[in-house]
Amino acid sequence: MKIVCTKSNLLTGVQTVSKAVPNKTTMSILECILVDTTGGSIKLTANDMELGIETVIEGEIIEKGMIALDAKIFLEIVRKLPDNDITIETDPSFKTTITCEKAKFNIIGKSGEDFSYLPEIERNDSVVISQFTLKEVIRQTIFSIADNENNKLMTGELFEITGDMLKVVSLDGHRISIRKIALKNSYDSKKVVVPGKTLSEISKILSGDMDKDVYIFFTDKHILFEFNDTVVVSRLIEGEYFKIDQMLSSDYETKIKMNKRELLDCIDRATLLVKEGDKKPVIIDVKDASMQLKMNSTVGSMDEDIDIEKEGKDLKIGFNPKFLIDALRVIEDEEILIYMVNPKAPCFIKDEKESYIYMILPVNFINVE
Repeated sequence: MKIVCTKSNLLTGVQTVSKAVPNKTTMSILECILVDTTGGSIKLTANDMELGIETVIEGEIIEKGMIALDAKIFLEIVRKLPDNDITIETDPSFKTTITCEKAKFNIIGKSGEDFSYLPEIERNDSVVISQFTLKEVIRQTIFSIADNENNKLMTGELFEITGDMLKVVSLDGHRISIRKIALKNSYDSKKVVVPGKTLSEISKILSGDMDKDVYIFFTDKHILFEFNDTVVVSRLIEGEYFKIDQMLSSDYETKIKMNKRELLDCIDRATLLVKEGDKKPVIIDVKDASMQLKMNSTVGSMDEDIDIEKEGKDLKIGFNPKFLIDALRVIEDEEILIYMVNPKAPCFIKDEKESYIYMILPVNFINVE
């Protein structure tokens, strides 16, 4: 095999597929990136058997062939080569020569025949969504998936399609994030749980361009995302997702309307007094047209008043400040609505159309003050 391509094209391609290279594996071939030109294009592939990424880059194919190269070494070599054309040449013993200007690397590759290809997925009935929208939806929900493997379903996000509506849900046992997106077309109902790792890696690759689309295909066990010259295939998380609707309540005793930025900045200031690892709640005391935020820690104390519009009862409630910050940071609205029942019931931050809903469980703050 012999190919020539620009450093920028090669680096973009290698960085894109590297996201599917496993950190630890007993199969050394999975630590490689496959460079395959047998189909007449320069195709790069990586696959950790749960997540696979394939991308096509522009370049000149002088001699067709394929080679599997160690991903870490390949990426570092390409990254540090001069900004010029790179030539990659292999011989029958898998010896690979990478040259650029006066720099020349010789590394030993592996047979491309041993590489695990991405699963074949029939591409029928794609769901189309803009790259911008998908990237935003992931950003606005990914923070509330669970990071431990105790409950596999909590490490993924629910993608539920009903007609022309996509609902994305994540939860970790302390909070729930929900985003609803209107799609351009109407589709058959679908309900799948996509691994958080997959979504996290996709959001890094997506350009976020409003005018470019992502085509999403579903099978019983896999989901496929196709955009630009890249294909991402991921295994789905199997099992019945949590009955979210039963956890959501429209009842409230206290409704607050307030400026989002004021609340976010205030909580941000309060966390200055919290040492890493400390679980200190921020205490919210709602009275008439004012909300008082208090923070007490071993470092010191802080309190601040914010003007609000309130309907209903006065209320004193405590929250993990990080959970409030995470939700507030991804809400675009200037004014927000917060619904609460009592100090032991979850609070809901949502807009009137319920295009987003963030549910956060309170924490006990007795003896904190």
